[in-house]
Amino acid sequence: MPLPDSLQAIEIETGSEALKLVERVMPKPADHQVLIKVAAAGINRPDIMQRKGLYPAPPGASDIPGLEISGIVVAKDKAVTQLKEGDAVCALVTGSGYATYCLASAELCLPIPKGLSFVEAAALPETFFTVWSNLFDRAQLLPNETLLVHGGSSGIGTTAIQLAKAFNSNVIITAGSADKCEFCLALGADAAINYNTRDFVTEVKQLTHNKGVDVILDIIGGDYFSRNLQCMGFDARLVQIAIQKGAKTELNLLPLMLKRLTLTGSTLRGRDDQFKAKIAQQLLHKVWPLLASGQIRPIIHATFALQEVCQAHQLMESSQHIGKIILEV
Repeated sequence: MPLPDSLQAIEIETGSEALKLVERVMPKPADHQVLIKVAAAGINRPDIMQRKGLYPAPPGASDIPGLEISGIVVAKDKAVTQLKEGDAVCALVTGSGYATYCLASAELCLPIPKGLSFVEAAALPETFFTVWSNLFDRAQLLPNETLLVHGGSSGIGTTAIQLAKAFNSNVIITAGSADKCEFCLALGADAAINYNTRDFVTEVKQLTHNKGVDVILDIIGGDYFSRNLQCMGFDARLVQIAIQKGAKTELNLLPLMLKRLTLTGSTLRGRDDQFKAKIAQQLLHKVWPLLASGQIRPIIHATFALQEVCQAHQLMESSQHIGKIILEV
């Protein structure tokens, strides 16, 4: 069946935070790309930041938001040999996910794990690429080590809990309500701290018998930084992957030296396809079998139609959700 000449997409209106449904010219795959008929797309915090003008798309990326999709391959560059038209895939993209069709690098497409729907598959790429890269590549989280995850009920948090437990690490999380803490405990976390009612530094020290944690995965930043240092044990690693409470803080160098701490961080969107492709292969071989077996699963809080994207963003900004918010296209 021939492809239409145009697609529908969500555009950020210039000079405002408004999101509107528009028509765009249908793109053609090139440079080892495939064209995917989108079935579902994940909502992520960077989309919110981009809408607000705080996180512009990297050079060469589409201005249409959306960093992860699932769907069917409908066209491909002639250089692509690992995929064929009709394949069901999920993909990490640098933008353009909020659309009826989306270009993706073929090497950043992964098969949909057995038993997962398109909605569930759309919840995988951004969070699983991010968590795997930062926890296991950068932080080198090991079995029997203790991980502290801030924002345990978020898409990143629910993924981090499951992956860390699957590879035999201990997990402490922070979350903002009793319900969220209970959910994270049911998902596998060993301990959950409601940061609105308890001081997480005190709680972490008690839970670890003053030893401190080995790794911290932090999406908060701001004044959490100095408190994180207090939670860290000897040779611990802090990985900063978002800064919801701000980018600036003061650093006391003494605990850094005395406890031999490692401070690192990363963003994924601006990295090249070669870097991301290595993560994709690690996920395919080490994590996709866990998804296919049902040992781990993406947590879906709510789905919205493409034209309901404003309501989806409002829900994410309210922080009332647990897990992922998905657009069904």
